[in-house]
Amino acid sequence: MTAQPVPVVSLDAAPPNRRRGGDLRTLLSPKTVGATSGFLGVAIIEPGEYVAEHYHPYSEEFLYVVRGDLVVDLDGTPRELHADQGLMVPIGMRHRVRNTGAVQARIVFHLSPLAPRPELGHVDTETVESPATGTLAGDSR
Repeated sequence: MTAQPVPVVSLDAAPPNRRRGGDLRTLLSPKTVGATSGFLGVAIIEPGEYVAEHYHPYSEEFLYVVRGDLVVDLDGTPRELHADQGLMVPIGMRHRVRNTGAVQARIVFHLSPLAPRPELGHVDTETVESPATGTLAGDSR
């Protein structure tokens, strides 16, 4: 048996990604820990915020709500999701996650399998407008 190092990644060590709405942090991935089968992260979504609609042409996405009340729109059909509940988004299904509650929501997400090419990983079907600037999130204008 070979002793292999097992990395531990703190939420604070994962850089926030706000490009699609909310605060998405990828903790365990090929880049951070050398994962080969998928990746895991945490979404922090404030009341009224949402993660823009998108789909994954190659991966299933698993969502587990740690805190808060959400609506997950699946191909346009709303589905309520609350703390201590999980949901699987099938490959190719459009989905948007909205915090409809009064408190910050925290979701653990996992995608698997890894897409073999970036264009098979994540396809945006809408953009998020930044409330502070009126520009699209991630837009450098």
